[in-house]
Amino acid sequence: MAFTQAFQNKALLTYICAGDPDLGATADVLCALDDAGADVLEVGVPFSDPVADGPVIQEASTRALARKTSLGGVLEMLHSVKGALRAPRVIMSYVNPLAAYGFDRFARDAREGGVSGVLVPDLPRGEGAPLERALSEKGIILVRMVSPNSSDRRLAAVGEGAEGFIYCVSLLGVTGEGARIRDTVPTYLGRVRRHTRVPLALGFGIDGPERARALAPHADGLVVGSALVSRIHDHRGNRGAMLREVKTFAASMKEVLR
Repeated sequence: MAFTQAFQNKALLTYICAGDPDLGATADVLCALDDAGADVLEVGVPFSDPVADGPVIQEASTRALARKTSLGGVLEMLHSVKGALRAPRVIMSYVNPLAAYGFDRFARDAREGGVSGVLVPDLPRGEGAPLERALSEKGIILVRMVSPNSSDRRLAAVGEGAEGFIYCVSLLGVTGEGARIRDTVPTYLGRVRRHTRVPLALGFGIDGPERARALAPHADGLVVGSALVSRIHDHRGNRGAMLREVKTFAASMKEVLR
């Protein structure tokens, strides 16, 4: 239900790494992004081996871990801002932190923190049933991911069980500003659409309004991550300037999608 509202129009999905520069700043940034019109707030849990992430997010994750940021701390932070946020929240985490925390405990605490979806890039294909079961019992969606090299058989399997939205990786590689997005994206998204009726969010390499303008006609939503993480880091010494920069950038992306 939360995602139905988010994708009524072209949606802006924003990613930030929790705990960089600290969890208090993360809470403030989430509120600023919400105020700027972000439709889905993706919150990354720092991890020591973030295989899907490029250098910008890897470095943010390393900084957050150095500050002792944990999954439990991220969930407590989300609970603290639960009543202040309009947009649905998605936790992005790798499998190990979730397994160590315990799937049932994670699902319970995520629900109490107002989380609507969970994205797990390294979840082994066909082995997500225990996590999905725990999340489903708490009304949380396990967001599916596909990539340009996903086979039609894989797309059919993902599309059949997908809820909320499908995260469509735009390229073969990791996240990051300046990544080369192939001109076959429209064809790729067309393939995905043949197998599902849920909205498609395109992510990886979307670093500003110009690229967003080129890709927006083909997707139901766009994900911006590394560009936001960079701005947060660049303004880490001045909380007010950081929040103004984040809000201005997110608003410029949202304006393109309007």
